[in-house]
Amino acid sequence: MLNIVIFGAPGSGKGTQSERIVAKYGINHISTGDVLRAQIKAGTELGKTAKSYIDQGQLLPDELIIDILASTLDSFQESKGVIFDGFPRTIAQAEALKKMLAERGQEVSIMLDLDVPEDELMTRLIKRGQESGRADDNEETIKKRLVVYHSQTSPLIDWYKNDGKYQHINGLGSMEGIFAEIAEAIDKI
Repeated sequence: MLNIVIFGAPGSGKGTQSERIVAKYGINHISTGDVLRAQIKAGTELGKTAKSYIDQGQLLPDELIIDILASTLDSFQESKGVIFDGFPRTIAQAEALKKMLAERGQEVSIMLDLDVPEDELMTRLIKRGQESGRADDNEETIKKRLVVYHSQTSPLIDWYKNDGKYQHINGLGSMEGIFAEIAEAIDKI
């Protein structure tokens, strides 16, 4: 099983590169936000529980997110693996993911860190906001999101380095060039 955690600040290209990884390696893509919305829409018990937290403006407990991810992972038939996008975001979540995968005889194969300088992230996100109309892609909100990202991810990068799964990816350059670096890292596993 090829289980990939893709990491990067908002605007680093996670979504674009995830699509390319899925196409090349035939694995499933799990975006935490998409999964939560689907569970809520489907009216599952997990979705109802998640909605009760969201409706109260609270973050979902890690155990609930892991249960939802486990349910999604178990629903994939004949899966060659998955790419986790948007999860984990804390060391506790990384530990919970490791435990959940171990219970299924699996592990994270690699953590890809798409590294893009902050000024480039700002440029990309403002452009994306202008093109897509996304209200959260404005300078003030972007700065707040980047502060949160950096405060949460620095410890995770070290955690994955200590676990021997970390792979730095230069997120600057052409989409093809970045993907070539990603594919080279994955092919070495």
